[in-house]
Amino acid sequence: MLDVYYWGTPNGLKIKLYLEEAGLPYRIIPVDIGKGEQFQPAFLKIAPNNRIPAIVDNEPADGGGPLSLFESGAILLYLAEKTGRFIPRDLRGRALTLQWLFWQVGGLGPMAGQNGHFNQYAPQRIPYAIERYTKETNRLYGVLDRALAGRDYLAGEYTIADMASYPWIVPHERHGQNLDEFPNLKRWFLAIRERPACQRAYVGVEQSYSRTMSEEERKILFGQTAGSHRS
Repeated sequence: MLDVYYWGTPNGLKIKLYLEEAGLPYRIIPVDIGKGEQFQPAFLKIAPNNRIPAIVDNEPADGGGPLSLFESGAILLYLAEKTGRFIPRDLRGRALTLQWLFWQVGGLGPMAGQNGHFNQYAPQRIPYAIERYTKETNRLYGVLDRALAGRDYLAGEYTIADMASYPWIVPHERHGQNLDEFPNLKRWFLAIRERPACQRAYVGVEQSYSRTMSEEERKILFGQTAGSHRS
C-alpha cells in the first residue's frame, strides 16, 4: 500500500494518473495547500520542500522500512522502476522517456505554472509577465506538437513522460492556448483524456479549479519565505 500525500494540482495528478494506470493500491492523504497543511512538521519530514505530491511506500522492493519520496518526477520514475511499467526496457526508449520527463519537470511545468499565476492569481495584472509566460507556454506547446508528429506518444509507447505532461495541458484554455493550433498535441491530449484510468484520476478535480481563492489562501500559497515557518 502506498500513502499518497496529494492535492488536485497538475503535479499531484501526475501521480494519481500513474497509480490508476498501474492498478497499484494506494491511500490518498489530502494536503490542503490553501490551508497551509504542507507546512506541518509531519509532512515536512516526508517532503522538505513543502510541496505536494509525496509518497510513502510501505512495501519497498528492498524489504526495508517505509520509504518516502518527494518531487513528482522522482516519484514517477520510482514507481515505474518498482513496477516495470510505463517505462521502456530498451536503452533508447528509456533515454527518450527520461528526456521528456525532465523536459516537463524543468520546462513545461514551471513555465505553465507561472503563466497560471500571473493570469489567474496575481493581485495585480502585469502585462509583461502575462505576455512573457503565455508566449513561453505557446513555444513549449510547439515543441510538444513537433515531438508528437508521426508517433502516438512521446516515446512511441505510453510512458511516464506522457503522464507527467498531460496534467499541464489540461488547463490550456486558462493558460491562453488553443489546441487547434497544435494538431499532433491535440490528438495526443484527446487520446489520453479518453483512457479510463485518466478519467478515474480526474473525478472531482474541476471543482477545485472553479472556486475563488481567498486572500488568506493567496498569502499562504504565494507569500512564504525561508523564515516563514522556522520553529
